[in-house]
Amino acid sequence: MGACQGKKMSTINDVSRLAGVSKATVSRVLSGSRGVKEASRLAVLKAVDELNYRPNVIAQSLLSQSTGCIGVICAQENINQTTGYLYALEKHLSQHQKHLLLRFANTKSAVLNALDELNCGLCDDILIIGARFALDIDQENVVLVDCMEAEAENVNSIQFDHAFAAETACNYLISQGRRQIAMIQPKGSGFADQVLLGYKHALEKNFLPFNRNLVFLEATSSSVALQELLNNSATVNFNALMVADEHEAQHIIPQLQAFNKSVPDDIMVFSLGGSLQLPGVPVIPAIEYPIEAMAARIVNWLTQTTHDMLGTQLMRGDLFIPDVRRKANR
Repeated sequence: MGACQGKKMSTINDVSRLAGVSKATVSRVLSGSRGVKEASRLAVLKAVDELNYRPNVIAQSLLSQSTGCIGVICAQENINQTTGYLYALEKHLSQHQKHLLLRFANTKSAVLNALDELNCGLCDDILIIGARFALDIDQENVVLVDCMEAEAENVNSIQFDHAFAAETACNYLISQGRRQIAMIQPKGSGFADQVLLGYKHALEKNFLPFNRNLVFLEATSSSVALQELLNNSATVNFNALMVADEHEAQHIIPQLQAFNKSVPDDIMVFSLGGSLQLPGVPVIPAIEYPIEAMAARIVNWLTQTTHDMLGTQLMRGDLFIPDVRRKANR
């Protein structure tokens, strides 16, 4: 009889339990996949040795094959930006015979659950887009795209330079004679600290005082913040208003018009995240981010045979000025 006869064979569950990691992590280590912490990899290998675990050869060979899929977890609420990301990514991925596997998640726990699901052999790499909450993720096969700053040190991340965007916006508004600039960043929009930093830099460079009464960070809603601004217009004057993105502008502009404030003559509205082009709504100046260039950079990294950590990269947006609004303002 063989030496192993009558002895219970170890399973992947046993390895997972002994190593203190998930079964998905065990599978990734055994298949040689990226995205595993070194400490976890060593723990799995040690458990495999102690248990004399022998994985199913067919299953192991299947796991080692590329799935041809890139997981995408959309965590932002702005549907226009989400559509832009997905269109650009699909366009560039299709050129490399790669496909998207899409999940939507708007909470931290939902994102982590989706990540665990996609990591179980469904995808080669995973992108998390637009999370407005910190994520403690340092897996080599995960890229955070336009997400809040990660808690982990070793992270693949591509972010927009929000401080530079706010500074550019302020400089443009000041050049148009708009020196009383209000700013609204509703709760959950993210990057408030970076936006405020760019805002203050622009005021300082243009020798303008910082008025705390013009700034609403983490407001319950943009509408409530604007209501307070308008109610205090007798003591707090403003002739320009910076908002987080086109989605916020869509709510702000009708509210201004309801108070007989014309856009842009009385108040110039500026979007820090894309232009607004809807029927009946004034086209406003904005920061337009190079989503196509971002998608190309991401896909180029994903499709390399071997590559180092992507690290944290910043991308700056372009100033968009509507042609019809280039005339001098009052």
